[in-house]
Amino acid sequence: MKNSIFVVLLIDVLLLGTVTSSAFNYGEALDKSLMFFEAQRSGKLPFNQRVKWRGDSGLKDGLAQGVNLVGGYYDAGDHVKFGLPMAFSVTMLSWGAVEFRKEITNLDQMGQTLWAIRWGTDYFMKAHPQPNVLWSQVGDGISDHYCWERAEDMTTSRTAYKLDESHPGSDLAGETAAALAASAIAFKPYNSSYSSLLLVHAKQLFTFADRYRGLYDDSIPSAKQFYTSSGYSDELLWAAAWLYRATNEEYYLKYVMDNAVYMGGTGWAMKEFSWDNKYAGVQILLSKILLEGHGGAYSSTLKQYQAKADYFACACLQKNDGYNAYLTPGGLLYVREWNNLQYASSAAFLLAVYSDYLSAANAKLTCPDGQLQPQELFNFAKSQADYILGKNPKSMSYLVGYGSKYPTHVHHRGASIASVFNLHSVVGCVEGFDLWYRRSEGNPNVIYGALVGGPDKNDDFSDDRSNYEQTEPTLSACAPLVGLFSKLQTTNGNPGGLIFSLS
Repeated sequence: MKNSIFVVLLIDVLLLGTVTSSAFNYGEALDKSLMFFEAQRSGKLPFNQRVKWRGDSGLKDGLAQGVNLVGGYYDAGDHVKFGLPMAFSVTMLSWGAVEFRKEITNLDQMGQTLWAIRWGTDYFMKAHPQPNVLWSQVGDGISDHYCWERAEDMTTSRTAYKLDESHPGSDLAGETAAALAASAIAFKPYNSSYSSLLLVHAKQLFTFADRYRGLYDDSIPSAKQFYTSSGYSDELLWAAAWLYRATNEEYYLKYVMDNAVYMGGTGWAMKEFSWDNKYAGVQILLSKILLEGHGGAYSSTLKQYQAKADYFACACLQKNDGYNAYLTPGGLLYVREWNNLQYASSAAFLLAVYSDYLSAANAKLTCPDGQLQPQELFNFAKSQADYILGKNPKSMSYLVGYGSKYPTHVHHRGASIASVFNLHSVVGCVEGFDLWYRRSEGNPNVIYGALVGGPDKNDDFSDDRSNYEQTEPTLSACAPLVGLFSKLQTTNGNPGGLIFSLS
């Protein structure tokens, strides 16, 4: 009898273990995502830096131009500080901290999240020394890409580029204003004076962006090859929407209403949300006002914004009368060849947020192919996160350091070369290519939390350091994951956390 009971218990434990092992620990994924931002830090690193293979770097950034531009984030596997994707990443980190504050707090990650945001916002405020001046880039992508070296050994150009009245950049200044406004909301419960300072800069930058119109990559041509801007109207609406949420000042709400048609806010129907294209984000952010019953005299225009928010959600869920977003055979949202997972992560975050907005209003999503419950939006968001973490045809995690199988040949200079703390001699520009880039072995440093570019439209993936389209991680791809993983972990409990005590 005792043996029978033991066998039954053993079977139960094994079955539970099987279920648990197939579930994802989103809390672990969240923690590792935040570590990626530590790996990307430029400047003087803090004493509590968790990524130990990184050292101080870029300590003279801005010196030649007479401005202190030390700090901020390196963009991807290189060492350029590109302003547009960095600002978008801080906006997304902040939106996660605002929308999922309770979830992130319950997971004891709010401190790390705010630090990740502040590493960017401190830099943005230094880069904004005058109301109509914004230092927007440090480094040159072309010269940077000629070298394969650690950030600590950099020999490439650290030229800084700025926007001003004669060299406008409404897209970049607008996105930076949005980042500062969103981060002001995130910091307000914890540091109200810092929050107020962020808002001062956000308002000035919005005014600068709106008054002096132009594309940033016309003013900074060296950025055009790497982060070409398709327009600035979406960033102006985006910044105004965030400033309204941060201040509740009607001026900003009136701005997005008055410019709804002219700037395309109620005209453009999108199947993409990214560092370049903010329309779907604007449309969902403004839908919250309507769903909460605060539309007032603006309700008619807000309904037009929401109609386009619905288009984005319906397209992702394949319920848009044939005008759907493309999904790979394995179920991944696919937008384009280079670094596609950034589009999947941002769309998943957006639909998780919209699901919450609809659910709170007891509303449904009305698509051409039928009505959907908010839960179905959340299920799609979860499907993209699960694909990233290993539920895909390759059974591979595309979040480095998560799970047992993940990319080991990440296209990242610092991760692919031995740490300065282990290899003390300088690794030269060309030497890095010869000795480290072309190595067949995996990277010596695991860059935890890096979301690589990911598979192609057929779910195929090649873990090759030279395959930068698929193996290079970016800030803008990782930033939405912080809010997304916190929501998923809280909603799904704590998979992997069961402890059995058999006596």
